[in-house]
Amino acid sequence: MAVTAAMVKELREMTGAGMMDCKKALSETDGDMDAAVEFLRKKGQATAEKKASRIAAEGLCTVVLKDDNTAAVVEVNSETDFVAKNETFKEFVKAVAVQAVNSDAADLDAFMAEKWNEDSSKTVKEALVEKVAVIGENLQIRRFEKVVEKDGLVVSYIHGGGRIGVIVDAVTSVVNDQVKEALTNIAMQIAALRPQYVSREEISADFIAHEKEILLEQIKNDPKESQKPEKVINGMIEGRINKELKDICLVDQVYVKAEDGKQSVAKYLESVSKAVGADIKVKKFVRFETGEGIEKKEEDFAAEVAKQMNA
Repeated sequence: MAVTAAMVKELREMTGAGMMDCKKALSETDGDMDAAVEFLRKKGQATAEKKASRIAAEGLCTVVLKDDNTAAVVEVNSETDFVAKNETFKEFVKAVAVQAVNSDAADLDAFMAEKWNEDSSKTVKEALVEKVAVIGENLQIRRFEKVVEKDGLVVSYIHGGGRIGVIVDAVTSVVNDQVKEALTNIAMQIAALRPQYVSREEISADFIAHEKEILLEQIKNDPKESQKPEKVINGMIEGRINKELKDICLVDQVYVKAEDGKQSVAKYLESVSKAVGADIKVKKFVRFETGEGIEKKEEDFAAEVAKQMNA
């Protein structure tokens, strides 16, 4: 039986499943609408698509190291913190990270279309859809990043049971336990103080100019500061820019474990480099924080209970 656009539309409205999923279901069941619904339910696709509108802002980040040179970090979201603590969900997130560390996908779409490592008969997307049906919440594989460093090593750090996942990519001619410990300390620094750049060399001139423009406007709007000489104002702007850069540049930050409370990350790495006889340079880092940038839905529990009782 030929599958028409009207049939696909009807099935989509009945189940909330995707257009292509509906078309496939109707083709597989020779146009039998009830059988197609059952087909989608068995695949977990109808359930998954209906839940897709819910906000998934909880979840976990995790990192998998393939070896000293290759690592991947992933973020998989759930609707509730309760599910994020579920062992089935944790195992799935770990499997997604293993998939990522073995993947050559350039983006999330390509990653979702890959064959699932644990069952090559399905794609990563289909494995996710099945897990949604099992767990009963909207789940999202939000992002991943794979890091490969052939001229040094990568280290990882997980904070807060999976709230934050960090990879540090470093270039070094010496790879030993002392170097790994030092870079793990740097990963902890990144988790705690969330720098945006490794060093000032990564920051564009446009960014600096824009920040200076903002600071100048702030000064102009201050009755006292705006009356100061131009030379003083320029000095104030430079001072504030330098302070901001120390906050957002990793190597300029005060090292969190510094005994004197003053040693910078750059100075800490210099001391470790001298001790091991190698020049250790942080090439890049990746920091994922669960739910970062997602607008969470505020729930009024009392209102929800009242709504259910009055229904």
